[in-house]
Amino acid sequence: MLNILENQLLGQGLSETLAMWIGLAAALAMFALIIGITRWSTRRFLLPVLERAIHRSAGTWDDTLANHHFFKRLANLAPVVAVYFAGDLTFAAASPLGIFCKRSALIVFVIISIRVIDALLQAAHDIYTSYEVSKGRPIRGYVQALSIVIYIMAAIFIVAIATNQSPWGILTVFGGLTAVLLLVFKDTILGLVAGIQLNANDMVRIGDWIEMPKYGADGDVFDISINTIKVQNWDKTIATIPTYALITDSFKNWRGMSESGGRRIKRSLFIDMQSIKFCSKEMLAHFAKISLLKNYLAQKKNEIETYNNAHQFDQGILINGRRQTNIGVFRAYIVNYLRQHPKIHQEMTFLVRQLQPTPQGLPLEIYVFCNDQAWANYEAIQADIFDHILAAVPEFELRIFQYPSGHDLHHLLSD
Repeated sequence: MLNILENQLLGQGLSETLAMWIGLAAALAMFALIIGITRWSTRRFLLPVLERAIHRSAGTWDDTLANHHFFKRLANLAPVVAVYFAGDLTFAAASPLGIFCKRSALIVFVIISIRVIDALLQAAHDIYTSYEVSKGRPIRGYVQALSIVIYIMAAIFIVAIATNQSPWGILTVFGGLTAVLLLVFKDTILGLVAGIQLNANDMVRIGDWIEMPKYGADGDVFDISINTIKVQNWDKTIATIPTYALITDSFKNWRGMSESGGRRIKRSLFIDMQSIKFCSKEMLAHFAKISLLKNYLAQKKNEIETYNNAHQFDQGILINGRRQTNIGVFRAYIVNYLRQHPKIHQEMTFLVRQLQPTPQGLPLEIYVFCNDQAWANYEAIQADIFDHILAAVPEFELRIFQYPSGHDLHHLLSD
């Protein structure tokens, strides 16, 4: 078409140079007109029809595609395709302008296609995250890895089109640069492999409470990507952990606690061992007035009397036979107190035990589970329990061990 126009202009007596420039300007004007008409028609007719169909449909996946501008980007391909085929009508196929026109159209086609695929991947990720399974099996890392591969392939195709070379030949050149590519994309490759292992072994999910002191992380996971895992700490700071670090280093995941329905209470009271003794009749009579101990003391009294009478021990010596101690009765009181406590999980591990005596006294450990896992509630419940137990210690003629304070020394010297 360009040659026909130039010949007509030459026939009108115009110079060859002027005819060439006028023909070129006319060709460019025609390309602009084609692009304008195609773009206007797609946005004026095609896109409105698609938008109305999307709004009327019951599904949400098409709305997600629209939110990521998938259809708008797809519509941009129409003018490029029109320009590509119009090049044959305007220029000679083997002419430099014809070749330039086609290559430019192909490069723009690849760029727009990549943007369309990127929008499709992002929409697919959003659709997937709307399902509950996404919390246990996040795919954001895979989507990012796929995006990187697609962009690399697009760059190869663009270079191949611009240089009129085979893409496979360029891939061969990239193969020779494997060491450099591995160095540049080291973190990405490690992150991708780590992400696959994390997902395959179900090691971490969105919403998990993880603890990793090396990276200052102690809070909830809210983002998992190919390179990093982001944790919002309890003080509202954000800790960023390399994805591969969760494979190479150790970390604590509290998901098991969250799914169990209970949160552990593990704390010890240190009893002054000099306050431990056998119970006298007066002490037992006092303990019997405590409602939580009535049944226990009655049962224990019958058990001990039956045992001692059967063996005919000399009751004048305290260590003969079996006798109750104030530490034993106190331990039974704690057990009964926790058994009737509404915030203690009765179906999980329940221990009130003595540990190895230490220079600080006899540790009496409480190892139970609270059925309220909320941090603030858990701490309040734990504090209420130990408030009561600490206040109850003197009732059993026991003492809590603690190092002498300045007040104790002052009181001792004043005496």
